[in-house]
Amino acid sequence: MKLPNRDKAFIPRNKLVKYLLSETHPIGSTKARFLNSVGYNKTNFVELEKALLKIAQTNDVKSVRKLEYGINYVIDGSMETPSRKKVMITTVWFIKVETNKPSFVTAYPV
Repeated sequence: MKLPNRDKAFIPRNKLVKYLLSETHPIGSTKARFLNSVGYNKTNFVELEKALLKIAQTNDVKSVRKLEYGINYVIDGSMETPSRKKVMITTVWFIKVETNKPSFVTAYPV
Protein backbone atom coordinates (compact mmCIF):
# COMPACT_ATOMS: atom_id res chain seq x y z
CA MET A 1 0.00 0.00 0.00
CA LYS A 2 1.20 3.48 -0.88
CA LEU A 3 0.61 6.62 1.18
CA PRO A 4 -2.85 7.98 0.31
CA ASN A 5 -2.71 11.31 -1.54
CA ARG A 6 1.09 11.07 -1.58
CA ASP A 7 1.23 13.64 -4.38
CA LYS A 8 -0.10 16.21 -1.85
CA ALA A 9 2.38 15.35 0.93
CA PHE A 10 4.08 18.35 2.48
CA ILE A 11 6.69 19.21 5.07
CA PRO A 12 6.41 22.52 6.91
CA ARG A 13 9.71 24.41 6.65
CA ASN A 14 9.87 24.94 10.43
CA LYS A 15 9.59 21.17 10.94
CA LEU A 16 12.82 20.77 8.98
CA VAL A 17 14.80 23.77 10.18
CA LYS A 18 13.64 24.20 13.78
CA TYR A 19 13.13 20.52 14.61
CA LEU A 20 14.82 17.95 12.39
CA LEU A 21 17.99 19.97 11.74
CA SER A 22 18.19 21.75 15.10
CA GLU A 23 20.96 20.52 17.37
CA THR A 24 19.36 22.42 20.26
CA HIS A 25 15.83 21.00 19.96
CA PRO A 26 15.08 18.71 22.93
CA ILE A 27 13.74 15.92 20.69
CA GLY A 28 15.22 16.73 17.29
CA SER A 29 18.82 17.18 18.38
CA THR A 30 19.83 13.51 18.00
CA LYS A 31 18.23 13.42 14.56
CA ALA A 32 20.02 16.65 13.65
CA ARG A 33 23.39 15.22 14.65
CA PHE A 34 22.76 12.17 12.46
CA LEU A 35 21.57 14.27 9.50
CA ASN A 36 24.50 16.68 9.88
CA SER A 37 26.91 13.73 9.85
CA VAL A 38 25.65 12.74 6.38
CA GLY A 39 25.77 16.27 4.98
CA TYR A 40 22.39 17.86 5.70
CA ASN A 41 22.17 21.21 7.45
CA LYS A 42 20.03 24.35 7.60
CA THR A 43 21.51 25.69 4.36
CA ASN A 44 20.50 22.67 2.25
CA PHE A 45 17.22 21.73 3.93
CA VAL A 46 15.48 21.76 0.53
CA GLU A 47 17.53 18.71 -0.49
CA LEU A 48 16.40 16.95 2.69
CA GLU A 49 12.81 17.93 2.00
CA LYS A 50 13.00 16.44 -1.51
CA ALA A 51 14.56 13.22 -0.23
CA LEU A 52 11.90 12.76 2.47
CA LEU A 53 9.07 13.49 0.04
CA LYS A 54 10.53 10.98 -2.40
CA ILE A 55 10.39 8.30 0.30
CA ALA A 56 6.73 9.16 0.96
CA GLN A 57 5.83 9.16 -2.72
CA THR A 58 7.63 6.01 -3.85
CA ASN A 59 7.82 3.53 -0.97
CA ASP A 60 5.20 1.30 0.58
CA VAL A 61 3.59 2.02 3.92
CA LYS A 62 5.14 -0.15 6.64
CA SER A 63 2.49 0.40 9.32
CA VAL A 64 -0.70 2.34 9.97
CA ARG A 65 -1.97 3.69 13.27
CA LYS A 66 -5.47 5.13 13.58
CA LEU A 67 -5.77 8.05 15.97
CA GLU A 68 -8.68 10.19 17.06
CA TYR A 69 -8.16 12.93 14.45
CA GLY A 70 -6.51 11.01 11.64
CA ILE A 71 -4.06 8.30 10.70
CA ASN A 72 -0.29 7.96 11.09
CA TYR A 73 1.60 6.21 8.30
CA VAL A 74 5.14 4.88 8.76
CA ILE A 75 7.28 4.55 5.63
CA ASP A 76 10.88 3.33 5.40
CA GLY A 77 13.15 4.19 2.53
CA SER A 78 16.70 4.91 1.51
CA MET A 79 18.06 8.25 0.45
CA GLU A 80 21.35 9.37 -0.98
CA THR A 81 22.76 12.16 1.15
CA PRO A 82 24.96 15.15 0.30
CA SER A 83 27.93 13.13 1.58
CA ARG A 84 27.07 10.51 -1.09
CA LYS A 85 26.26 7.98 1.61
CA LYS A 86 23.00 6.03 1.27
CA VAL A 87 21.06 5.79 4.51
CA MET A 88 17.85 4.07 5.54
CA ILE A 89 15.28 6.40 7.08
CA THR A 90 11.93 5.83 8.76
CA THR A 91 9.45 8.61 8.05
CA VAL A 92 6.12 9.24 9.75
CA TRP A 93 3.23 11.04 8.06
CA PHE A 94 -0.14 12.12 9.45
CA ILE A 95 -3.36 12.58 7.52
CA LYS A 96 -6.06 14.54 9.33
CA VAL A 97 -9.57 13.29 8.69
CA GLU A 98 -10.80 16.68 7.47
CA THR A 99 -7.89 17.51 5.14
CA ASN A 100 -6.85 14.15 3.68
CA LYS A 101 -3.41 15.70 3.00
CA PRO A 102 -0.29 13.90 4.35
CA SER A 103 1.87 16.08 6.57
CA PHE A 104 5.32 15.18 7.82
CA VAL A 105 5.66 14.22 11.49
CA THR A 106 9.23 13.00 11.92
CA ALA A 107 12.10 10.96 10.48
CA TYR A 108 14.88 8.95 12.04
CA PRO A 109 17.50 6.43 10.96
CA VAL A 110 16.34 2.81 10.69
